[in-house]
Amino acid sequence: MEIVLAVAIGALTSCGVWLLLRPRTYQVIMGLSLLSYGVNLFIFSMGRLAVDSEPMVSPGVPATLLRYADPMPQALVLTAIVIGFAMTALFLVLLLAQRGFFGNDHVDGVGDAE
Repeated sequence: MEIVLAVAIGALTSCGVWLLLRPRTYQVIMGLSLLSYGVNLFIFSMGRLAVDSEPMVSPGVPATLLRYADPMPQALVLTAIVIGFAMTALFLVLLLAQRGFFGNDHVDGVGDAE
């Protein structure tokens, strides 16, 4: 399971960085989204991969880290998902504004060899 998660994190991160280096604005936005998904998986995996573990402490059960999942990475990832959604919406509006002003969607505002 750890290998699958590590490969998924590596694939999302590498594809996100590759798309960030592309010249078109939409590809940069998709690269930021993929990169944020990779970082979210990485943060989520820092809370240990535990199956059938409760995130909250139950009364009568000793509070050791072997019995419970860490709730902090879950809270961080949930917050990052909300912030990432708002960031993507903002960048899509900026993409549409740039396309209206310049007539193309290149990051530097210069079109193909014209």
